[in-house]
Amino acid sequence: MKNITVLSGGMGGARFLQGLRHAVAAGTLPGVAADAEITVVANTADDLWMHGLKICPDLDTVMYTLGDGIDQERGWGRRDESWSVKDELAAYGVEPTWFGLGDRDIATHLVRTQMLDAGYPLSAVTGALCNRWRPGVRLLPMTDDRVETHVAIADPSAPSGRRVVHFQEYWVRLRAAVPAETVVVVGLEESTPAPGVLDAVTGADLVLLPPSNPVVSVGTILGVPGVRDALRATEAPVVGLSPIVGGTHVRGMAHQMLTSIGVEVSAGAVGLHYGSRAGDAGGVLDGWLVDEQDADQVAAVRAAGLACAAVPLMMTDLDATAAMAAAAVELVR
Repeated sequence: MKNITVLSGGMGGARFLQGLRHAVAAGTLPGVAADAEITVVANTADDLWMHGLKICPDLDTVMYTLGDGIDQERGWGRRDESWSVKDELAAYGVEPTWFGLGDRDIATHLVRTQMLDAGYPLSAVTGALCNRWRPGVRLLPMTDDRVETHVAIADPSAPSGRRVVHFQEYWVRLRAAVPAETVVVVGLEESTPAPGVLDAVTGADLVLLPPSNPVVSVGTILGVPGVRDALRATEAPVVGLSPIVGGTHVRGMAHQMLTSIGVEVSAGAVGLHYGSRAGDAGGVLDGWLVDEQDADQVAAVRAAGLACAAVPLMMTDLDATAAMAAAAVELVR
């Protein structure tokens, strides 16, 4: 195998990519060349405009993590960050104050926004930013078009009894502490895949869906017209790794998002939600890995036409994460 494509969200996907890159370089993935190229198709439905700047949280988290600039404790933003601009905006009473842009991070958003204003598409801008960070992968946005995820929540004070907030407000300000009634991804149905995305899927030797949010990370990538069809058509095996361990997410809000679309919060149910490519229902997977805690769900997943195994899925360090990648390869060799 020379070409691996990964459909990734932010923190979980970025951590998995660290382990995958480590395993490829070490030559520990069975049948995968040590010089194999990794292409990452990243979710951009979390993107937003703030203070006149274009912010791409998942793209930046992958770029900073693989470029050794991430704040490891937070899992997002720049290491050794300062917050002078944020404090000054608050002093002026400028809203929103719940989303903090660090001084170092702002430089990235300034460069991105200036290039977008000059007419460059997001994919070209992302390539230019990666020239600095050198993440060791080819990083592509899922689309160059504006796509934004919004979440409907209950609000008794609103005439309809509910209001809709941007995904970032739901996650950062509300901390996903209120039930998500509906997820609405604005612009998704009208979007087109960014240059290189479909070729990365159809031309891959292996496609991986890491333990990212199946609704608002991987799910939005799959919602870009043409991506699901490319996954169905590719000759490469497609393997996913469960973000649900022991009945809940390890980090993030997969629990809340799955509940909002009526999918049971379990490792097996998420695999069935993605579905098998062997069927006629539009499934996208050939294999599905669950954690050892969820070994009792393997039989049901296999019965649905998916190769399935239970292995350790906690990304405690590089070696543990590399072992997860190796298990994904072994599942479909």
